[in-house]
Amino acid sequence: MYSDVFQVKFWGVRGSIPVSGREFERYGGNTPCIEVRCGEHRLLFDAGSGIREAGLEMLGQNLAEVHLFFTHCHYDHIIGLPFFKPIYNPETAVHIWSGHLHGTMSTSQMIRQFVGPPYFPVRLDICKAALNFRDFTPGDVLTPKPGIVIRTFSLNHPGGCVGYRIEWAGRSLALVFDIEHQPGVLDPTALAMMQDADIAVYDSAFTESEMERYRGFGHSSWEHGVLLAREAATRKLILFHHAPSRTDSEMALIERLAQEAFPATQAARDGMVLDL
Repeated sequence: MYSDVFQVKFWGVRGSIPVSGREFERYGGNTPCIEVRCGEHRLLFDAGSGIREAGLEMLGQNLAEVHLFFTHCHYDHIIGLPFFKPIYNPETAVHIWSGHLHGTMSTSQMIRQFVGPPYFPVRLDICKAALNFRDFTPGDVLTPKPGIVIRTFSLNHPGGCVGYRIEWAGRSLALVFDIEHQPGVLDPTALAMMQDADIAVYDSAFTESEMERYRGFGHSSWEHGVLLAREAATRKLILFHHAPSRTDSEMALIERLAQEAFPATQAARDGMVLDL
């Protein structure tokens, strides 16, 4: 039943810090976590606060194996990992991948540094799952399972960041965040990632009018995402990494403006599921 399923689910879509309240109910307040299903295989990208709910669902399904890929290790992308219950399940294998710190810190060192005192009350040794740490260099092509090809890219973000293009069964998904573009220049890495992609998830933390104020923060705008999607012949554009202060009404306006410029656009929401 899973043979040709290629599906993406958004467990967390907010940037910087989780938010809650009536003004954030429609689009959600969890920080980044994206699940990708390729047939029977399950991949997770980032361990923001949204990964807690992803883990609860996976436990209920008795999932035996999951691959977790980090774009980078800023707080909003790692905060949920200690609350991802499959890592405590002795019947689960969790493969953890990272490449943004290549040459300076391994995946194992990175995880052990923030899952342990003084940042967390217990050490990683409490985890009973089979944890397998995998290191790579941006530019490497990863094949975590037969038929799944993941191309990796170095993105313009403080401290480094990895973008992923997942290819499965003749379809493609580009995860292009956290990234900052240069004024007036279509980012060549983003273009390569998004070229002919069925879905591109793009960093839309800011509007173009806000970019000058936030230059150097490592994020982009929905307007730049639209320009890239047009140039790259992307089939569907998903706006992602929403600013924590962006309310539902503000997000709805951004989504409408983006759709006027590129009709095949949606703003990501917690719990949203898309088929490729």
